[in-house]
Amino acid sequence: MSPRRVAIVPHTHWDREWYDTFQSFRLRLVETVDALIPLMEADPSYARFLLDGQMAALDDYLEIRPGAAPRVGALAAAGRITVGPWYTLMDEFLVSAETIVRNLQLGMRRAADFGGSMAVGYLPDMFGHVAQMPQILRAAGIEHAVVWRGVPASVTRSAFIWEAPDGSSVRAEYLPFGYGNGALLPDDAKALVRRITDHVEQIGPFLLDDLLLMNGSDHLPPQAALGRVVAEANALQDDYRFEITSLPEYLAQASTEGLQRWVGELRSGARANMLMGVTSNRVDVKRAVARAERALERRAEPYTALFSGAGEWPGRLLGVAWTQMVRNAAHDSICACSVDDVVDAVLHRAAEARSISEGLAQRALQSLGASMADSGPIVVNPAARQRSGLVELVVGDAMPGDGGAPLADRGDVQVVSERAGLPGMLTLDAQTVKTILGMIDGARIDADAWVQDVTIGEDETGIDVTVSIGPEERPDLQIAEAVQDLRSRLGARPGATVRVRLDRPPIRRIVARVDGVPGFGWQAFTPAPLAHPVQVTADGDRVGLANGLTTVLVDGASGTFAVDGVAGMGTLVDGGDLGDSYNFSPPAADRLVDAPEGVRVTVMERGPVRARVAIDARYRWPDRVDGGSQRRVGEHEVDVTTVVELRADETAVRVETAFVNPSRDHRLRVHLPLPRPAATSEAECAFGTVVRGLVAEGRPDEHGLPTFPSRRFVAAGGLTVVHDGVAEYELVGVSGAGEEARAAALAITVLRSTGMLSRLGMAYRPFPAGPLTPVEGLQLVGRRIELRYAVAVGPADPWALADDVLLPLEVQGSFGGGTRSRRGSALEVIGAEVTAVRREAGVLEVRLFNPGHEETTVHFDERSGWLVDLRGSPLEPFDGSFRLRGHGIATVRLPGA
Repeated sequence: MSPRRVAIVPHTHWDREWYDTFQSFRLRLVETVDALIPLMEADPSYARFLLDGQMAALDDYLEIRPGAAPRVGALAAAGRITVGPWYTLMDEFLVSAETIVRNLQLGMRRAADFGGSMAVGYLPDMFGHVAQMPQILRAAGIEHAVVWRGVPASVTRSAFIWEAPDGSSVRAEYLPFGYGNGALLPDDAKALVRRITDHVEQIGPFLLDDLLLMNGSDHLPPQAALGRVVAEANALQDDYRFEITSLPEYLAQASTEGLQRWVGELRSGARANMLMGVTSNRVDVKRAVARAERALERRAEPYTALFSGAGEWPGRLLGVAWTQMVRNAAHDSICACSVDDVVDAVLHRAAEARSISEGLAQRALQSLGASMADSGPIVVNPAARQRSGLVELVVGDAMPGDGGAPLADRGDVQVVSERAGLPGMLTLDAQTVKTILGMIDGARIDADAWVQDVTIGEDETGIDVTVSIGPEERPDLQIAEAVQDLRSRLGARPGATVRVRLDRPPIRRIVARVDGVPGFGWQAFTPAPLAHPVQVTADGDRVGLANGLTTVLVDGASGTFAVDGVAGMGTLVDGGDLGDSYNFSPPAADRLVDAPEGVRVTVMERGPVRARVAIDARYRWPDRVDGGSQRRVGEHEVDVTTVVELRADETAVRVETAFVNPSRDHRLRVHLPLPRPAATSEAECAFGTVVRGLVAEGRPDEHGLPTFPSRRFVAAGGLTVVHDGVAEYELVGVSGAGEEARAAALAITVLRSTGMLSRLGMAYRPFPAGPLTPVEGLQLVGRRIELRYAVAVGPADPWALADDVLLPLEVQGSFGGGTRSRRGSALEVIGAEVTAVRREAGVLEVRLFNPGHEETTVHFDERSGWLVDLRGSPLEPFDGSFRLRGHGIATVRLPGA
């Protein structure tokens, strides 16, 4: 009998930030790699080292030790240090599909500087895996994955075929005992053999043939004596053949014959903790990161690619934004299962990426406005599909471009705020004017008003300044020059009187509906007739909103609302949470609060374009959970405001719930009753949706709690919910058992407040998942919490609804003088959902996917191009259109566009 091969892969798992800050961990990283390089150079028997599959660790090191780059490069080029393919080891459920792809591309591109990336999808510690990961990996030329968490109980061997919804598959090496099964190996050969014998017995029937031994774990340095111990162990016995190798070398010999097959996501806690509660901790982080991703992916890149010149692509700025987002994607970062300094850093990086993105988007929109032939506001559609919807803009007495018809005479617009005209004169002394000039920074007065013109004159009696104010920006206004002119005059006449005349006509903020704005296009603003205007009615403590398509009835007694007869929407349920950043865990003596003590309903807007009603509800929530008695104790009054909105010609009801959190140790969820009982839910995930049931696999070490993540929308029982930011949801109110079980409502987590990074002795997870570190920020006490969502009862296209709610039509002013017509599209894409539009390698690149089960035809408005893989390598040409398999992902390049 031939000896069993024991493939030892030395490695370290490097969390950039977690229970300590990035810089603290980097100090240890520098020490680790400082020791690794000379060890490998001096000892050929220490043949291989895996740098955790993420390039961030190497970049973080080289930022401190730039002179070490040639030495690392030589070891990597020789195949001894294995790098890539990721830039960071991200959480797959809490970041966007595009962030996953850019993470992989950034990692592979950086690894190319060191001889190339490891062709293995190394996924050692992610808290579950998305269904489309096999397809993503195959599109990058990767045929193998290595996984630990999430593998279901039905997988019974140490390898299986993992298949994506489109049929793409990879061989998945399963680490049933994690990425540290070979950590801290003994430096004695006999002891090593005994440990391996025990481990083979422990793995038992899981083991296919060879044993993969991952020699490392969290932040562990290399074991310098490993080469010697392996040689001595091989000389000592014939049962095992030990070798130090790499993952690619090990997997090159791995068999694919007779393996089990698993299709879809991996979210089982059958053998390893899923830690599903990371979705709902620090909800402020999840929402901030989602908004930054949206600003970058759906506004900055497509607007700049389509509306700015091809030579104006701000690649470096976008690269900075993407690097910040990819760093945030690291699982301990985006999961917020970290100390407060780390979470603050995540929020800061998200804010920086969003600031860059919004600035670039605004510049691209201004470029579009400057290119229009006619003056006046234009409506811009950042989505691929043609859309109608509501826009909000600032105007004067009359609508722009309609012959001056008074707003009061129109039934297709709604005035939401207005200011009277402001002719008047101020007489000021020179010193006061100088002080005011020191405060001027640009031409913007406030959200609704801009300086339109400044004229300056003078005579023997003083200096005259006329400031014209209007509702739109004039990009050509030289405000700085006008300020300097006035400074010069004041310098020459320091005692002069300054007469300032303000010329401001009435300014009104209006909302109106527009129809048929082309995808990735624009059209001149023209209010559309309202086929179904919205109206508000009141009957006692009940207020109704109706537009002929949807009827909303607000109940002033309960603070909830009904949609098309489905009552109880918006019920807030507050309960105790004695868990930690990883898992929810109810206290032994919980007390739920699901009704307010008082409610006030106020009509904010009455239509006809938009109707809004505010529900102000006062609750009494317990202060905290007492650790000894496990009871909720103390009390706080808290005011929660929920604004319910219905628009003309739309079926969805938009909702925003907001409050300042006063309490600790609790979970607040909003319950949304289903029109009909449901056994499954369907939620958005990376490049598609996933159908989930009413239960989740678990074990005594971690209760299988069926709370799941949703990217932007979830649907069940005839109800579709779109939400801003990744949300945790659960189907609740379950009756029946087995195949007859059905849920009555969908619960969305508004926030989950805990005070520990990890905890011991929890009801739902008895053993710690990390250090037992108090983390005050996890409580979110004193923070304003906002949840924005929309509900639609009955049939709804969730992809279109998500765009309508989260990616609104935008308005950009134009003074004319360009060449663009009043209506047009910069890019026509029909037949698939688009996730990216950018410029890459000098050409327009578009990424898209087919969310349906059936093959579809994707049309590109008679443009020719190439399908490419995620490395940019050409796959096949197309002319105007191509077929895309069900659930398929495609990347397209359009030369000349």
